[in-house]
Amino acid sequence: MAAKWTPDSWRAHKGIQMPAYRNAEALAAVEAQLGQFPPLVFAGEARNLKADLAKVAAGESFLLQGGDCAESFAEFHPNNIRDTFRVLLQMAVVLTFASKLPVVKVGRMAGQFAKPRSADTEVIDGVELPSYRGDNVNDIAFTAQGREPDPQRMVQAYNQSAATLNLLRAFSTGGYASLDRVHGWMLDFMGRSPWAAKFEQMADQIGQALDFMRACGLSAETVPQLGGTSFYTSHEALLLPFEQALTRQDSLTGDWYDTSAHMLWIGDRTRFEGSAHVEYLRGIGNPIGLKCGPSLEPDALLRLLDTLNPAREAGRITLITRYGHDKIEAGLPKLVRAVLREGHPVIWSCDPMHGNVVKAANGYKTRPFDRILAEVRGFFAVHRAEGSFGGGIHAEMTGQNVTECTGGAIAITDEGLADRYHTHCDPRLNAAQSLELAFLLAEMLNEELKERRAAA
Repeated sequence: MAAKWTPDSWRAHKGIQMPAYRNAEALAAVEAQLGQFPPLVFAGEARNLKADLAKVAAGESFLLQGGDCAESFAEFHPNNIRDTFRVLLQMAVVLTFASKLPVVKVGRMAGQFAKPRSADTEVIDGVELPSYRGDNVNDIAFTAQGREPDPQRMVQAYNQSAATLNLLRAFSTGGYASLDRVHGWMLDFMGRSPWAAKFEQMADQIGQALDFMRACGLSAETVPQLGGTSFYTSHEALLLPFEQALTRQDSLTGDWYDTSAHMLWIGDRTRFEGSAHVEYLRGIGNPIGLKCGPSLEPDALLRLLDTLNPAREAGRITLITRYGHDKIEAGLPKLVRAVLREGHPVIWSCDPMHGNVVKAANGYKTRPFDRILAEVRGFFAVHRAEGSFGGGIHAEMTGQNVTECTGGAIAITDEGLADRYHTHCDPRLNAAQSLELAFLLAEMLNEELKERRAAA
């Protein structure tokens, strides 16, 4: 795929946001161990996702990508996996029902452990220790031993990812995702949200449609799409020793794939030209995401696209914009125009989370729901104005009943943040807020589709 590329060629490039392991021999032993482990995903699955994403790039589908800010070892539980999966199913069915577009479902799950940090160290009460970089690197506990990067944590992350993937595959193909169960996806604690009632009304309509189809001889037994769904995994490819260890050469095509996830993305801090992360990702066959923030200029983006997708393969690149509610309408148009001018077949996806972090009066980091929604509105407004397709959403969310983002119909206040603030890193939308976002997003997507159809 890429000339003069090998799975370890990234090591000759500038790598940032990765831990400094004191014991090189222990790191090498873990890398060798991971290199002998079975792949977590398969090359053919990554190619299937790329084909699905090519339809998003063509305006024929929509991308829903969501899940934890950072997965943790402590909160690893089948109920947590199930509840996040079921909220994603709810969001997808809302978007499909409203827009009549298929929805490509990609979880920030089964591998989203490593996190970039704004500083290498953290100071608390005069004590300075390494920053927490995710459970596959070190411990969130502020102790000298816990904050020491430990390569053995990559093995635990692999095992947790394998177990998570196993459960997700069972949920997506074993009947849990069947449209017959659409009423059962509602979580009990969401009852006080007005959007829960709207979802139940929609579920009733879907049930009536399924009854009609069954009367016509169509059911999950005759139409498999009704009884299950395709579900893919993704994470930021930040910890490159782990990613390299899970890189395999496909026996069918000879291409290299990162078998740690179906889709990987490069973060806003590591997407500079010539970075180790760009070098690694340019050589794998997986679909790739690229975070685009206010500091990214059009010429630099075009050079990155030429590096990461020289063949201009549809479905290969998803541009995930993260500006902030007050910057997106000023900053995004120049990127959209440049990409349209050069004819790159990208997917535009909105990350309304990372540019909208504020600190509440009580010290908690939060993301106001109205700012999240404002950025989504700005995203669609730009694409309508420029004649491009806003084709995706990238959200940090959970199926747990957390209180981390303020606002929404259930009106979480600054004072209420402390009730159930459980995140290991950044604040996440809870299940009720995620469903509310899906309904409001569906309205915006419908507006965009109406204009596109009218223009056609």
